[in-house]
Amino acid sequence: MKAVVWHGKRDVRVDEVPDPVLQQPNDAIIRVTSSGLCGSDLHLYEVLGPFMTEGDILGHEPMGVVEEVGPEAGELRPGDRVVIPFNISCGRCLMCTLGLQSQCETTQVREYGKGGALFGYTRLYGQVPGGQAEYLRVPQAQYGPIKVPEGPPDDRFVYLSDVLPTAWQAVEYAQVPPGGTLLVLGLGPIGQMAARIALHRDAGRVLAVDLVPERLAYARESGVEALDLKQHDDVVDLIRQLTGGRGADSVIDAVGMEAHGSGPAKVAQSAVGLLPDPAARKLMETAGVDRLAALEIAIGAVRRGGTISVSGVYGGMLDPLPMMVLFDKQIQLRMGQANVHRWVADLLPLLTGDDDPLGVDGFATHHLPLGDAPAAYEMFQQKTDGAIKILLRP
Repeated sequence: MKAVVWHGKRDVRVDEVPDPVLQQPNDAIIRVTSSGLCGSDLHLYEVLGPFMTEGDILGHEPMGVVEEVGPEAGELRPGDRVVIPFNISCGRCLMCTLGLQSQCETTQVREYGKGGALFGYTRLYGQVPGGQAEYLRVPQAQYGPIKVPEGPPDDRFVYLSDVLPTAWQAVEYAQVPPGGTLLVLGLGPIGQMAARIALHRDAGRVLAVDLVPERLAYARESGVEALDLKQHDDVVDLIRQLTGGRGADSVIDAVGMEAHGSGPAKVAQSAVGLLPDPAARKLMETAGVDRLAALEIAIGAVRRGGTISVSGVYGGMLDPLPMMVLFDKQIQLRMGQANVHRWVADLLPLLTGDDDPLGVDGFATHHLPLGDAPAAYEMFQQKTDGAIKILLRP
């Protein structure tokens, strides 16, 4: 089969690789019909290379049709149309029963002290082959796959794999009070969808900050007050001016480790890229290498007693945080990988009706064949051609 394969920093290729086969009784094989390109994939493309192995298959936002199932794959049957959550969880352990499927005790990668395994995402999370491919082996198939109805195009459901539950959890964790003000930092796919969800859930006002003109314009179409970072020297002061001097009730950091405007950390990330992999891994595991500009803005722009919800990925172990400010302002801070299955019951009714309240049908800016994946990665990383969300079609 064809698959998107990691060969090195900024080097992904579409290679011929062996077809996946059933390995465990609760496995399934799906034929992939759509697979998203995620901002987290860009971390593998740019920063997290030391934890990758040449030949790793990328991608964690797939959907498709079940081709084959093991004898313990539950009620899953060949021909079922399914979305595959990016986290691999069993549905039976304590963490899963608590709604913390991203911490699944069955698939935890204990070798690295990490939570549940993820598709297509480094040795840290199990090195499970990903879904930017023609076929995908799905472990824990008795629980993971989400069955969706026939009829609507893939665009209606594919975001259940990651974008929708990640954005929904970000808003849930942000605890926006009724009629309150939410600030979203970063208008990539997660930031865009989080803003839409917050408005759908009756936030009084949604502000957002980015520096890419197409992303700002896209957000404004949804009723978001989008602010261009390049036009304001002090965005924290601007947010306070727009909120009566207090700051936003809640802030979502949808940027993470590769924020703009973090000079020393940018140097640290560049240094990691120049080191041999063993040394680079050691540095990332023991040093603060994240660009914290977005998180610093969040801490400054949230009101006293407000909440910061972090959905952007961070990778450094010893990043400095302004603990005095966090404590003094009585800020609540919530974060973590999305627990996909926890939010499916909230999201599916928004996708199966005749209307489209979150605008998922037109959310993708680009639909490209799988063979164009290298160009898609470069386009998404460089933020060219108005690329906000890219779906790959095998």
